[in-house]
Amino acid sequence: MADLVISPARGQSQAVRVLLRWSLYAALGFFVVIYLMPLFVMVTTSLKSLEEIRTGDLVALPREVTFDAWFTAWSGACTGIKCEGVQPYFWNSVLIAVPGVAISTLVGAVNGYVVAQWRFRGANIIFALMLFGCFIPFQVVLLPMARVLGIMGIAGTIQGLIFVHVVYGIG
Repeated sequence: MADLVISPARGQSQAVRVLLRWSLYAALGFFVVIYLMPLFVMVTTSLKSLEEIRTGDLVALPREVTFDAWFTAWSGACTGIKCEGVQPYFWNSVLIAVPGVAISTLVGAVNGYVVAQWRFRGANIIFALMLFGCFIPFQVVLLPMARVLGIMGIAGTIQGLIFVHVVYGIG
């Protein structure tokens, strides 16, 4: 008998929950569209011809997809003193980011494994020092890091920049 009394109320609350859930999904979907609209406009505009861009309809899909802007930006755009595109800057970023991420991931994984799995005297102190290092602002170690790089003789080199990325990737 008690189940019969509770069932209608439970059914109403279920309908209200479904309505609230769909309202939440609709609001989240609206915000996703608003958030992604600039990316959509940038990509579709980059695939349009210059004449089509001048018409002013930024949200419309391109009538004819063209990658001329991409090719110009990659190999011939004037981004600085030389008109060589973004290609050399992209490869410089790859040259610095890939080793920096790989080395800092490897060292961080080994550190995490040692602190989590090995039990030795001073493990808690080492963990506390590593945790404390995460809270040191970048500006505090900027000048000492530059001095260390100068003493090591790698200031202003790719190796020095990779070293800086590794050090800050670990912490």
